[in-house]
Amino acid sequence: MGGEYRLGGETYALPKHGFARTSLFTLIEHDADSARFRLTDSAETRAVYPFAFALDVVFELDGPTLHITATVENRGAEELPFSFGFHPAFAWPLPGGAVKADHRVTFAEPEPQSIRRIDPSSGLVLPNTQPSPLVGHELWPTADLFEPDALIWDELSSWHLTWGAPGGSLLNIAFPDTPMLGIWQKPGAHYLCIEPWQGIADPQGYAGDFYEKPGVVILNPGTSEGFRMFITVQSAS
Repeated sequence: MGGEYRLGGETYALPKHGFARTSLFTLIEHDADSARFRLTDSAETRAVYPFAFALDVVFELDGPTLHITATVENRGAEELPFSFGFHPAFAWPLPGGAVKADHRVTFAEPEPQSIRRIDPSSGLVLPNTQPSPLVGHELWPTADLFEPDALIWDELSSWHLTWGAPGGSLLNIAFPDTPMLGIWQKPGAHYLCIEPWQGIADPQGYAGDFYEKPGVVILNPGTSEGFRMFITVQSAS
């Protein structure tokens, strides 16, 4: 909260979205269709996150499908708490001729539950929920829908969805390991972010320890946990 978090009686400074997004990953291996990148702890990361870890992100192309796997490994001698989220943006409109207004997100399952929103001034999750903007399985995004920032599903039934419009290109997006989802854009931009998450921002007013924050994963020493995302391109018919 306020660019800080509490851990074991200490307070650490941490920017919005954490430190991995601005860190330099090392290319570990690659071939014609895949690449593995790794981020490990350093003096710089331990100043804001005092744990020994490795974060590997692997990108693999398999025909029309991009496989992305992120794996967090606890390399220390104590429990490691963490949150993780993918942060992709997809063209809106997609190539293929369909107009922007016809694009929709179609969830695999009905998602009638309420959603959460973020306080734009603080970046914290508001305590009150809002009714789902879906019509059946479908979200029809408009620029004004994102004026108050992201739409957040913190209790999601679907683990895959599609993005696109009838008669145009479609993206089939699967995320079998992440229970939360954020969808957002800068209003009026030519993209839509569809972001599977494990963990969210602090709830407004939260002053507890990071270990107890909603969505945090606790890894035992010597263990790891992976998160997968599959993006398949379906060309316009």
